[in-house]
Amino acid sequence: MVVSNFKKKAKTKVLLKRIAKIPITISILAIIAFLYDYGFEHQPEIKIFLNSVYSASIFIGIISIAVRYFFKDYRPSLKSSPFDLVLFLFLTFIFLNQQGYFTNDLPGLLNHRIWLYSAVFLVFIREFSAIRVELRKAFLNPAQLFVLSFLSLIIFGSFLLLLPKATVDQISLIDALFTSTSAVCVTGLAVVDTGSSFTIFGQIIIALLIQVGGLGIMTFASYFSYFFKGGSSYENQLALRDITNAEKISEVFSILKKIILLTFLIEAIGAVLIFKTLDISVIPSVYDRVFFSGFHAISGFCNAGFSTLQNSFYEEAYQLNYPLHLIISFLIILGGLGFPIVFNLYKYLKSKAFTAFLFLLRRKNTITTPRLINVNTRIVLITSLLLTVLGTIAFYILEYNNTLANHNQIGKVVTAFFGSVTTRTAGFNTVDTGALNLQTVLIVMFLMWVGASPASTGGGIKTSTFAVAILNTISIARGRTRLELFNREIPDSSVQRAYAIILLSIFVIATSILLISFFDSDKGLLNITFESISAYATVGLSMGITADLSSASKLVLIFTMFIGRVSMLTLLIAIYKRVSSEAYRLPTENILIN
Repeated sequence: MVVSNFKKKAKTKVLLKRIAKIPITISILAIIAFLYDYGFEHQPEIKIFLNSVYSASIFIGIISIAVRYFFKDYRPSLKSSPFDLVLFLFLTFIFLNQQGYFTNDLPGLLNHRIWLYSAVFLVFIREFSAIRVELRKAFLNPAQLFVLSFLSLIIFGSFLLLLPKATVDQISLIDALFTSTSAVCVTGLAVVDTGSSFTIFGQIIIALLIQVGGLGIMTFASYFSYFFKGGSSYENQLALRDITNAEKISEVFSILKKIILLTFLIEAIGAVLIFKTLDISVIPSVYDRVFFSGFHAISGFCNAGFSTLQNSFYEEAYQLNYPLHLIISFLIILGGLGFPIVFNLYKYLKSKAFTAFLFLLRRKNTITTPRLINVNTRIVLITSLLLTVLGTIAFYILEYNNTLANHNQIGKVVTAFFGSVTTRTAGFNTVDTGALNLQTVLIVMFLMWVGASPASTGGGIKTSTFAVAILNTISIARGRTRLELFNREIPDSSVQRAYAIILLSIFVIATSILLISFFDSDKGLLNITFESISAYATVGLSMGITADLSSASKLVLIFTMFIGRVSMLTLLIAIYKRVSSEAYRLPTENILIN
């Protein structure tokens, strides 16, 4: 009898697992239907069939949300229940409206198909998040997961950009792959004009690729999965700790949530501020102004450099819009500082504000506060500030009578500041990059190479890498055997990693220059060098040769952008098997150097 009951429970469990796969399967079919609907031209009768698929997906989604709470193994976390309730009501409303219950009684805005598509995507996100995925290190280590997630997103993005209704005129496979890589790797180099070559649908795809590429697909997938399931395996948390740079395993999902919320908050504020700077006579349509603001807020914070304008902000209607330039600059800075730095800085400012509040209340703060600003934050802030200030001064002096000649004094300072900030992996431009003086070009290439900060949306070798290498060189020159900063000792592993990143970056850039100069020797060595550094550092600035490069050179830049985004060191870590332990030491012997 006991064996019989056990078999029945086992069969029931298998049946439930099979049934649980139905909602995600239907949801995937609905997404494919949406891509066909928006990506291809089709007959009106096909539209009826597609609407049926949408309705089936929403209906299954409604049932799935309700039924899941009746089974212990599939029951969502308590904190996700308010979201499920709102989603359940929203999906029910959309489904009934789709069946014609409210069609004639609702305003035109509520009958817009955007709500139907939103419902379909929300069902997909909900069902995809419920899938139980184990990031087992025995099969894939964090470096491999990181690399594969970007590679998968690039390939999928290329397919989307090849859809007929994504472009005004069909683009080639190599151009679609280049654009997708540039968007996912938040570079900004373009072989076709984003504003005129892509439809609104295509531009939305690019914006989504920038957003997901800037934060990483693992960030979104992991957090939503945790949110709906209420937990995650220990192995998953270990893998995600390496990806998020969290100090403690318990902080992994808290950091993921903060990253997502902070990103959306900053981008939303940035979009509103950009919207207020736009001239109605230049963009009369409110919808177009909203889309322009949102697209550039995402592109700015993610340090992508993509613009719907043909010549970026060098367009006549925008090159003197200094408030717009400043907003974009600060979006670039916030995105390029790195999330750990922003969180640490917020914690410090919060503590200072609390101390000031106690002082105003005339209460003595007897609580001893720990050291809040860590060494990493100090290095990044000081290095970023120095590079930005020195870059602004150099740009101002060298370009005063050149590309800054048409600006007033305030305009010269703002444009020089923007030029210094945007070269640190953003890629927007308010001046003609091809008209810069040679000295300025050399400084720009250096700033591009250094790039943004670790765990940010930007590229380059990173500010902390550059700072550690320089400070360690000075320390060696002074005869010291270890690197000490701000009353802390920097471990040898960090110093070794910094030099490895620098060496590998030079190797990748040099290889890129060599190959492109072989395939397109007529483009000039300076232009090719500029292009290669820009691609590796995921900046997106160009001397105007990108669109004219051969297919072979475009492929070289595609690989350069990809390597620059994931870093050559990460690729090597993904390829080589790590040593499990180093529980031994060999006899030391000095090597003759210098």
